[in-house]
Parts: sequence; C-alpha cells; structure tokens
Amino acid sequence: MALPSADLGDGTYRNPVLDADWSDPDPLRVGDDFYLTASSFGRAPGLPLLHSRDLVNWTLVGHALQRLEPVGEFRRPRPDRGVWAPSLRHHDDRFWIFWGDPDHGIFQVNAPEIRGPWTRPHLVKEGRGLIDACPLWDEESGEAYLVHAWARSRSGIKNRLTGHRMRPDGTGLLDEGKVIVDGDRIPGWFTLEGPKAHRHDGWFWIFAPAGGVETGWQGAFRSRGFFGPYEERVVLEQGNTRVNGPHQGGWVRTAAGEDWFVHFQHRGPYGRVVHLQPMRWGADGWPVLGDEGAPVAVHRKPDLPPQPPCAPATDDDFPGGRFGRQWQWTANPRDGWATQHFADGLRLTCVRTADAHDLRRLPHVLTQRMPGAAATVRVDLRLDSEEPGARAGLVVLGDAFGWIGLRREPDGSVRLVHRFAERAAPADPAGRPGPGESERDAAPARSAPGGRARLWIEIGAGARCRFSYDVGGGREPSGQVFAATGRQWVGALLGLFALAPAGAGHAGAATFTRFRVTATPAATTRVTATP
Repeated sequence: MALPSADLGDGTYRNPVLDADWSDPDPLRVGDDFYLTASSFGRAPGLPLLHSRDLVNWTLVGHALQRLEPVGEFRRPRPDRGVWAPSLRHHDDRFWIFWGDPDHGIFQVNAPEIRGPWTRPHLVKEGRGLIDACPLWDEESGEAYLVHAWARSRSGIKNRLTGHRMRPDGTGLLDEGKVIVDGDRIPGWFTLEGPKAHRHDGWFWIFAPAGGVETGWQGAFRSRGFFGPYEERVVLEQGNTRVNGPHQGGWVRTAAGEDWFVHFQHRGPYGRVVHLQPMRWGADGWPVLGDEGAPVAVHRKPDLPPQPPCAPATDDDFPGGRFGRQWQWTANPRDGWATQHFADGLRLTCVRTADAHDLRRLPHVLTQRMPGAAATVRVDLRLDSEEPGARAGLVVLGDAFGWIGLRREPDGSVRLVHRFAERAAPADPAGRPGPGESERDAAPARSAPGGRARLWIEIGAGARCRFSYDVGGGREPSGQVFAATGRQWVGALLGLFALAPAGAGHAGAATFTRFRVTATPAATTRVTATP
C-alpha cells in the first residue's frame, strides 16, 4: 500500500492534506491550477513547487532554487538558515517567489512558467533578521508593496511587521520601511510573523500568525491604506481540537469564488504538516476560517472537478541513475556525488570526509521528508567500494540520527552495521553545528556476504523507528527502538549516504535500488466529516 492521498473518495478530504514537513506553505491559483511552495531552509534544491487541481491531491513538479546563495555559505548543512517562509505570486504573466534569508536579506526569483526557467536569486533588500517576505501588487493603484517580519536571533527585533513601497519590477524597495503592525501594542500577542498581503473588498489585508509554532494562532489584519492603521482579529486557533498551533499559511480563491486557507501544524519530529480549511467572509467583512474559527479534521472537498487521488512521490527506482524530485541534498551539491549510468539504481560516490562519525555534518546526504503517518521504508544496497572504512546506508536524520547499512572492513570483508547518535549540542553563534554525541553501535555487526543488503525502517506512532535487514538469510530485527527527532525547524529526514574516511584518491561507490515507502493500515483510518 503506497502512501495514501488525503482524498477519501466520497467527496470529502482528511487533514492534513500534505502529511509531511511542507513548512510555511503558500498557495496560489492561476487559471484552473493551484500551486504551492514551502520553506526549504538549507537543503538543495530549494523552494519546492507543488501542483493541484483541487487543493487536496498534490504532486511535486519541481524546485525554483537549484542552489542557495551565497553559494559558499551553504557548502555544509545549515538547517536553521536559507529559505524561510516564501511567498508565491503571479504578476505581469510571471510567477514570483519572495523569501527572507535571516542572515542575508530578502530575495526573489521569477519565471514565465511554474516549471521555469527560474532566474537566479536577486537580493531585494540586504540585512540581517529580515524574514517571511511577501509582495503585493495593487491592481487598483498600480503601486507595489512588500511586507516582512523579523527574526530576533539576528536583529534583536521581533513581533513586528514592516512595510515598504517596492519597485513594480520587484528589483528593489523605494523607502526605508515603516512598522505597520506592532505586536507589542496588541494585548497578549507575541511572535508575530509570516505575513501574507492581499487586496479585498476595498481593504488591505494581512494574514499573519502569532503565538509560536506549537501553540499559536492565525491572525488577520485590515486597513484602508497599506501603511495602516490596522485592525486585528484572531481567525483560527486550536479550540477543542487536536490541531495545535494552527497558523502560518495563505488564502486562495477558486475560479468559482470559493475561499480556502492553507496552513501548517507543528508535529514535532514530523515537522510542519499542511491542513486545508474552508473559509468564508462574515457579515462584518472579516474572514471566518475552519469550523467557526477552529480547524476541521474532515470536510467536503472544494467544488472543483474530481481528480485522481495522489500525493507527492516517495518511491524511486532511480532510472538511469537519476533520482526523483522528492530528494534534496543537505547542502549545495557538488559534482561527482551521484553518477548517472545506463542501469537503474542510484550510484552514490563514497565521498571522503573527516566527519564520517557524524552524518549531521555531511552535505552529501540525499534526503526526503519523513511521512507523517505510520509507514515502512525499504531499500536495497550494494557496497562496491574496496576502501577500508567505506560505508553506506539508510538513515533517519535529525538532531539525533540512526542508520543501518554496510561497511568495508580492513580485512576486505563487508559487515552489516547499525549505529546511532544522540542529540547534538546547539549551534554556536557563527552557525557551526555543536559537537554531537559520539556515534555508537546500536547492534553487533554481522557478516554481509557479497556486500549486499536489504534494509528496512518501520516508522510507528510518535516517529518511533525499528530497523531490520536481510543479508541473505531472511529478515532480522536490529537494535532497540529509535525515537526520531527533528532538527531546528525541520522535521526528521529519511536519507541515503555513502562515505569514506579522509584520505587521497577515489574511494569507490555504493548503489541503491528499489526505494519504497509504504503505509501501514493505521495510516488510512477515517474520521467523521464536517459538512
């Protein structure tokens, strides 16, 4: 059983509609098509691009950012940096994405089509602590604006939204900016961030969350002028539901005039999963989200043509040595990490590194999002390297990590190994990862005749992972249960890697085939619908 769609097949859908870490989602409609992008932080390629025709069934169609810039800043993993809370818009027959990099400033890329070609990142405003940028082209006046939030970790400022006039071509700003919403002046509000700007019914609207990702709420602000003053209202909060901290997302309207709101829910090791809420405009002119301001679990689908159930791809046969769009490196990629060939299977070079003991420090781990529901991950591995100490495997990667795979021994044999490391210390002020706990054996090493193994990770409730393997004698369990963890603001990742100890010369490679992620029956349980 493949990972299920959120489409229940009876005219209703189940939340989350994207049950994995698609953080800070922002939706857009162009014609009959819906698109969505999300934060990608320090992974590459970045700025994922998803497509749907009904806001429920989504596929991943590409990425807008092939490498993060400045390129040198992202040669090693930076899970807390890079692309924060992008905004996706369509203006002047082009697609635009703006985002804030907390260490460098506000960037944008644009393209004539969603699949590109996308421009290289252009720095719109330089500065530290500038995050969550959103443009607004006012069709009524011809003016262009930009609003952004602040990261206190870089700027000493938080809980404020700053607005600017922007050049209509999106290349720069026309003023120094003005605080247009000060969260410190609103009783009980804190950590105001993630603004999305719109024009509707003669008002300037800003949808913006507050209260923190785990316990916060979604706010709406309105003003007759872009620079304020703004009125505010809480329009979505947990209430009596199980959806903690429902906030940070965007409003989208169908061609028929139905309104919907996409937002995330922080789910610990699973990251930030995506929910779809019905939305309407109340008699007083304010938006009403979900079930009178509380998130819905199941609801009727948008009034749009039926679509085949689908979800973003996870499985991969690596045709011709190529990997699918669902994979991202943990930093900007370099030539030679993966080599294409005529046979199917992913051939990863055993990259030499002094950090072989700590996968959190490696830029050449190929990752995808861990599913938010119970699932089993499987891959076949062949270690082709003859280099003593070379190893390759399947990993659950976060602040802590656990991996199972193959290692070449000094006597030339290959052993099945299962190792783990506990949480790393926090990053230092320069952003360098703190020292991690030493990697340790999770189970005794075993002989792997022929240098081949089939590897499994079973992901259960609470992201508790069980490892197993087959080296020719049947499937065997390995080690104790491993509790997956997220890292910074990123959920736990599934990854494939190949490495070798530091030294000179080519160290060989490893080949992965038949990567599969399958759901368990518990992942398809239905609940009662909301009309």
